[in-house]
Order: sequence, then structure tokens, then C-alpha cells
Amino acid sequence: MASPAPRPNYQVERGTADDLDAVMHVMDMSFGSQFGEAWTRSQCSGILPLAGITLVLARTAGDIIGFALARTVADEAELLLIAVAPDRHRSGIGSILLDDFISRAQASGVARVHLEVRDGNPAIAMYRRAGFAPVGRRRDYYRGQDGERFDALTFARDLPPKD
Repeated sequence: MASPAPRPNYQVERGTADDLDAVMHVMDMSFGSQFGEAWTRSQCSGILPLAGITLVLARTAGDIIGFALARTVADEAELLLIAVAPDRHRSGIGSILLDDFISRAQASGVARVHLEVRDGNPAIAMYRRAGFAPVGRRRDYYRGQDGERFDALTFARDLPPKD
């Protein structure tokens, strides 16, 4: 029986506005323009300094290969963006970033986490495995490059109180 291939080491750490170039590079590679999901540099730089915003990076060998951007308000947290470089898809990095988001939220006393995703996005399976359940649909929310519209699905998960 062959042993599994070794997994590269990933570091998960807080990011800052200084990491925005690398974050935008991952976003540009990860979000296809046909769906209208990616944020602009202006949107990202504008939200980073706001209270309750957290940017978390996944790094390997010093390179940023994924990120998660979240907002916490009162006892709720929202995963605003999560992306992993396409050549690292299906390697567990997305799940690591999602688990980190949930852990940080729970440690700060958040009672409920939520997110929004384009209908048909393959990441939906990851969100369901992490305990998120669908709670709503926004019809025609995303607009693709060619004008095509895509629904947004909203998911939520209640968190147990922190220990």
C-alpha cells in the first residue's frame, strides 16, 4: 500500500493592507470574471481598516496561496470572501481557512456565522461539510461579464458558546 503524498506546510496568519497586492493576485486567479463575484482593489482596501474586519492569509514557502476576509458585528460574523489559488484547489486550504474563521468567531463570543455564495459554486459542498445550512436566496444577485445573472445563496451556522 502506497503512503499518502506529504502535505505541504501551510501557515495561517493575520494579514494587513500591506498584503493587498498578493490578496488581489489570488482573487484575480480564483474568481472567474464570468460570475461577478470578485471584489475590486478599492473595495478591499476600503474595508480593511474598518472595525471588526479580519484578513487571514494562508502561506506556504512565504507565498500567499489563499485568504479569508471576515466581518464581525456584535454576536454575528460574516465570511465576506474566501479564495485559494487555483493550483492549490482541493488541497484542504479552503477548509483550513473556513475552520479558522469559525474558530476565531467562536473565540470572540460570536453566536452565529454566515456567508453568501453564488449558486453552483463548488465551495458549497465545503460549507455544508462545515455545518452551514441554507437560509436564503437572493435572485439574480451576481452579474457576469456578459450580463448573465446568478443567484446568491445565503448560509448560516449557529455556534455553541465559547468555553
